[in-house]
Formats: sequence, structure tokens, C-alpha cells
Amino acid sequence: MAQHQFQTEVSQLLHLIIHSLYSNREIFLRELVSNASDALDKLKYLTVADDAYKGISFEPRIDISFNKEAKTLSIGDNGIGMNESDLIESLGTIARSGTKAFLEKLTEDVKKDTNLIGQFGVGFYSAFMVAETIEVISRKAGEGEVWKWTSDGKAGYTIESAPPEALGTPQGTHVILHLNEDGTEYTNRWSIEDIIKRYSNHVAFPIYLTYDEKEYDDKGKEKASKTKTERINSGTALWRRAKSELQESDYTEFYKQLSHDTEEPLFYIHTKAEGTLEYTTLFYVPKKAPFDMYQVDYKPGVKLYVKRVFITDDDKELMPPWLRFVRGIIDSEDLPLNVSREILQQNKILLNIKNASVKKLLGEFKALADNHQEKWETFISQFNRPLKEGLYQDFANRDALFELVRFKSTTVAGWTSFADYASRMKSEQKYLYYITGGDEKTLKASPLLEAYTAKGIEVLIMDDEIDDIVIPTLGKYKEWELKAVNRSGADEELGEKQDKQAEKESKPVIEKLKKALGDRVKEVKLSRRLHDSPSCIVADEHDPSIQMAAMLKAMGQTEMPDIKPILEINGEHPIVASLKNTEDEQRIADIAGVLLDQALLVEGVKLKNPADFVKRLNRLLVPYPKEEL
Repeated sequence: MAQHQFQTEVSQLLHLIIHSLYSNREIFLRELVSNASDALDKLKYLTVADDAYKGISFEPRIDISFNKEAKTLSIGDNGIGMNESDLIESLGTIARSGTKAFLEKLTEDVKKDTNLIGQFGVGFYSAFMVAETIEVISRKAGEGEVWKWTSDGKAGYTIESAPPEALGTPQGTHVILHLNEDGTEYTNRWSIEDIIKRYSNHVAFPIYLTYDEKEYDDKGKEKASKTKTERINSGTALWRRAKSELQESDYTEFYKQLSHDTEEPLFYIHTKAEGTLEYTTLFYVPKKAPFDMYQVDYKPGVKLYVKRVFITDDDKELMPPWLRFVRGIIDSEDLPLNVSREILQQNKILLNIKNASVKKLLGEFKALADNHQEKWETFISQFNRPLKEGLYQDFANRDALFELVRFKSTTVAGWTSFADYASRMKSEQKYLYYITGGDEKTLKASPLLEAYTAKGIEVLIMDDEIDDIVIPTLGKYKEWELKAVNRSGADEELGEKQDKQAEKESKPVIEKLKKALGDRVKEVKLSRRLHDSPSCIVADEHDPSIQMAAMLKAMGQTEMPDIKPILEINGEHPIVASLKNTEDEQRIADIAGVLLDQALLVEGVKLKNPADFVKRLNRLLVPYPKEEL
């Protein structure tokens, strides 16, 4: 017998489940049945596609039984099964790089969210809510040895070899729960049937319940007991049934079984295509973004079937990356059953299904925006960023995505679209203006907006860090060029030409600032956009913004050169004007440094040397001799 310790993340998750998600403990049975269904799916595919497994006699089924006196509940399948290394990998480790960071960030409020079980995709551990000890007996298809995994969910687990008769099927997995006091409520036929019909009725394999039916005499005394086995689920592939046969509750419960989510989906799309290609799709959009949506190793949410035979649920080619939040099924009549993953990536049939599915989803998103405002608000709050990724990645669908992405604005509350902005533009306005680089509050307070606000020109607030990458690549929305107000060339439409006399008068001040700031800036120039503030920074039209450069460095692009901002000054501001009559190099250096640093701070940029900024500010707060002013 080998003793093993749980991976740290598993221990954390077990503590979270047992102590914080207890109110919805009945879902443990849904999770175990779902795992059994997955195991059957995998073996069913291998018996069709892999010569090594074609000789296996296989009639897929899931069996549930209970023993009230012994306080046990058993769930078994004759699917793919597990060997020793599979048991360690599947039941002792969470092989997802983002899980540890996610667990560490959980707040107490988040820990009350039962949806977390499904988000982790590790529903097996939910059984510890009702079990003191769990045994897993398994034999992998095609192998001889039977293995037994045992754990109390606390100290770790043991794995040992088990006798062949311990399993009872040629291959598969048998989970035995030794129930705690609260778990004994599931040692009766009615509770189990109710849970299966609510959560797992549409599992595509038969689920059988074995129980003892007792007979009583006229005085109520037990006279006989008969063991019965009954099928307790419909076992039909829900997505293959006509929409007219299905209720809203059918779709909801199938979604929960498919996605391991405890909440209802935001909406679903059920499509059957006939003609050149025959296929069925059933797609769901969750109410909440999956926790791993922004991780490289995200778990794809769409399963591929061919003629109702499961092929894969781990192929990121089934949906474009920006639609990774979608859950659902693709079932094709035209793909070969033995299609490999390598072939899938180049298969024209699947590519056509994928393209048609993306267009269908985009159409549904647009309909949601036009007709269901409350649902749309929920959708865009969760999935606006992936849609922006689509703008960057998916040129074929860019026009549709242009109409879906949303932003904040300087003139209207809530979300607004490019189309809404265009409808409010001044007739003589040539450009569609936006600002990037920080959170909404910081951007709305930016001095860069002063002249635009004064002239009644709307500016879109783009406060998502991805905006800095995506929007500059778009170029235009319809006939309007997109202009970032935090770039040097965006002030030409403000209608203010620089006064030649003002330029002449400010030249000595600009030269002093240039000398004082040296290579901290790319240029110093008189601003057309400032009304009240003394200074602001902008990026050269051909440079990334400072915020974008910082983000790229954080992503590992260490070769990024230092991006130097352009400092624009308001020649009429008293701080700037005070430089005309002083030659005190220390004071000029202090004012120059403060003008630049405060402009950086206003744009949400972290100062490299805050202590230096404070020293300069403190020196400037000391009254300057009147005779030198």
C-alpha cells in the first residue's frame, strides 16, 4: 500500500468544498454521474476508432446502489477506467496552472459560491461533503490489474492493488462512499431518483438503480424483500431531440450536467442544420465568466460528437479563442468516427461547421443587444473583453464584432457602442475619438479631455488594458478614423491654431524644460488641448503608450525600449508662466520634474522615483523670494 499526500491545491479545495459549499451538497451525485458518463464516452470512442480496443465487449451503463445499514452509496461504470498513475493524476492533483492563484485570491464571500465546484471542473471532491471515506476501485480498459484508491479527504490518500473480483466488470470505475450522518439521507430510492431526474436525466447512457423492495403483511410486518434494478434516466441525447419536445427546464438541467454550473445559463442556442452538411449544435452562454477565461490553459467548453459518439472535449479548435466562454455540443453526421485531433485542425467539414456556428452566435448576441436589455447588460459585463479579442483576431467577423463591443463615454452614462457614438457626432467631425491607459475614473479626470469637453466633442473611455492593443489596429469604424486623444496627432480637429506670438513667447520656457528633463521626454511642446491643467503627456503617433509598454514588459517582452512621452504644457498656466522670469536651475529642474510627474500620475502611470517627486514638491512649497519672481 502506497501512502500519498494531496497536492496543496487539492487540500485547499477540499477545505473550501467541505466547509463553504455545504448548502448544495446533493450535487455530489450529479458530479459523480457526470464523471462516469465521461469515462463511458471515452471508451465508446476508442472501441470505434482504435484497433486496440475494437475487440472489447462493451455495453455502456452506470449503476447506482445503496446500503442503508452499512451507510454506503456506490456509483459504478464500465468505461475507460484508471490505472495507478491515472488515479494519482486525476484524484490527487489539479493539473491547472491557474487554480493555485485563484484559490489564493478567494474571499470569504466568494467561498460561499457553489458555482465554484463547476468552475474548477473537479466535482469528484464534492463527494466529501457527504462521505467520511471514499474508495475508488478501477481497472483501465486493456489492462489486467485492479487498483484501489482510499481517502478521508484530510490526511491524503492510499493506493493499493485490489483482487480482480473487487470490480465486477471487465473495466471501469466503482466509487464507494462511506457516508457521514448527513449523507445517510441519500440511502433511499426516492432521493436518488429525484436527483438523477433533475440533474442527469439526459446523460446519454442508461443509469440503473439497484434497491431492495420490501413486502409487508396486513399488520405492517415485513414478510419479504426483493432486489430490483430499474433504469432511472431517459438516456436520450437531448440535443438530437426536436425543440418542440423540450421544455426550458430540460435545457437548464442539461446545461448544469454539461458544464457543472449550479446556475442557469444566461441563454442557449439550439440549431439543426440539414443540406450539404448535417449537424446539430447546442450552445450555452453562462451568466458568469469561467474563472480560467484569461488563462493560457483554459478548459474548452464545447464537446464534439460524431453521430452521437463522443470524440473530444479538449480541442481548442472547435471554437475560436475569443468564444472560449461558450459551452455546448457540436454533433456532426459527416465527419468520420476515427477522425484524429491532427485531422480535426485541418478538416474542411469542421471548419464550415465552426464558421457557421460563429456567425449564428454573433447573430444571437446582436439579437440580445437589440431585444433583451437586462440580459445584454449581464452578457457585456462578463464577455466584453473576449469580444474585443475577436476584433483583433477574427478579421472575417470584424464588422459584426464592431457592432457588439461596448465602451464608456464622456457624455453618456453606461455602455455605448461605436454606432451610438457615430449617431451623436457633430456633422463636421472627422474622427471618432477615444482615450486609453487606465481605469474609468482616472481617464475621465485626464487633462487631455479638457479641450474636447469644452468643444462638446465626445470621447470614448477605453479602460480595459486590452484596448491599448486592439483599438490602434482597427484603423477605422466605417468611414471614420479612430483617433486616440493621448497621441500627438489627435489635436488637429480642435479648431485652435497656435498663436505665433504665444509660440514665440513660450520658446524660452520650452527650451528650459527640455534642458531640465533631458532624455526623460521625447519632446516638449505648447499644447492646444489644455485649458485648466498646467501639463499633460501624450505618446508619439508611432510609439506604444507608456501603459501598453509596461503591460508588454509584464508579459515578458524584456526587449522593449523605454518609451519616452511627449510633454505638452499650458503656456498660460501660472506654474508654467513663472518659468519665464527665473534662471534658477534648481527651481527650473523642480518645476520641470513636477510638471512631468504629475502628468504621469494623472494618467495612472507609476512613478519610477516617487521620493524624488516628493522632494521636488517640498522644495517648491517653500515661498520663493518676491524679488526673484
